[in-house]
Amino acid sequence: MHNFEFVKPASVAEAVKALSAGGAQALSGGQTLMPTMKQRLAAPDVLVSLTGIAEMQGVSGRAGASVTIGAATTHATVAREAAAFYPALAALAGGIGDPAVRNRGTIGGSLANNDPAACYPSAVLASGATIVTNAREIAADDYFQGLFSTALDEGEIITKVVFPIPQKAAYVKFNQPASRFALTGVFVAKFADGVRVAVTGASNDGVFRWTEAEAALSADFRPEAVAGLTADAGAMIGDLHGTPEYRAALVRVLTGRAVAAA
Repeated sequence: MHNFEFVKPASVAEAVKALSAGGAQALSGGQTLMPTMKQRLAAPDVLVSLTGIAEMQGVSGRAGASVTIGAATTHATVAREAAAFYPALAALAGGIGDPAVRNRGTIGGSLANNDPAACYPSAVLASGATIVTNAREIAADDYFQGLFSTALDEGEIITKVVFPIPQKAAYVKFNQPASRFALTGVFVAKFADGVRVAVTGASNDGVFRWTEAEAALSADFRPEAVAGLTADAGAMIGDLHGTPEYRAALVRVLTGRAVAAA
């Protein structure tokens, strides 16, 4: 690992200023950045820690309406404190990684990194959440732009995420056993005006909405509604853990299971 300067600002404004310096990199939970630095695949001159910013911490909400989560809130805290407002989201957070990861990793760090197998992107996209930054608000449908790619500008910081609370929801994933990332994961959320289905871990383009399943489930919210559907295997990842056809089958099966769980 290369030498670097460590800065821990107390406010979003201080963090934005620190990140304007050349070679600066934001650090939240560090679950991706630190291993990358240890392998010398990244060498920022300055690490700007976001974990000391009080306004980016914690969970608050209104039952049946929305829940707001600070971007520097750990997975373990989301699992514990979001349960009263959004049980499906809390359950997702409680299934990320292992206890060490859940007590260090943060929701904002996960969303800024946008790993194609991360769990949170599916919850954000299926919920139609809003990503709030130091500069603007970004709708979930506009935020995710491909593998490890987002709508964030250089130096822009996610400060919180606002989730509308659906009538019913559930997340089901098939773990990659070594990493505990989702080999495929499906988040289903039923709102008064329709159903949203978001899939992570399966596609070459990262998290995506399965619109065919959304239409079927909006008309008939039962597992049987997706039994005859087929996800496009041509768009799926193929690797040593599973073929594209295998992942396409998992998308359908896990969607049905998520509906049943919801």
